[in-house]
Amino acid sequence: MTNNFTAVYQPAEEGGFIAFVEEIPGAITQGETIEEARENLMDAVQLILEANREQNRLELAGGEVIRETITVTR
Repeated sequence: MTNNFTAVYQPAEEGGFIAFVEEIPGAITQGETIEEARENLMDAVQLILEANREQNRLELAGGEVIRETITVTR
């Protein structure tokens, strides 16, 4: 699955960079360089998506649900 998100990088007052994804609440991290911040941000996004997916599976366990993959383009 391929998704496109908007990553934002800001210089941090103490040095390095703060990075976040506009479309995913809580996807925020930092790094000493933009490259490090980018890698950390990709890890954060992956962890958030996995955690959200697992939390929903646990909450819906035993109930009747229909799951499908959707693609959103604009």
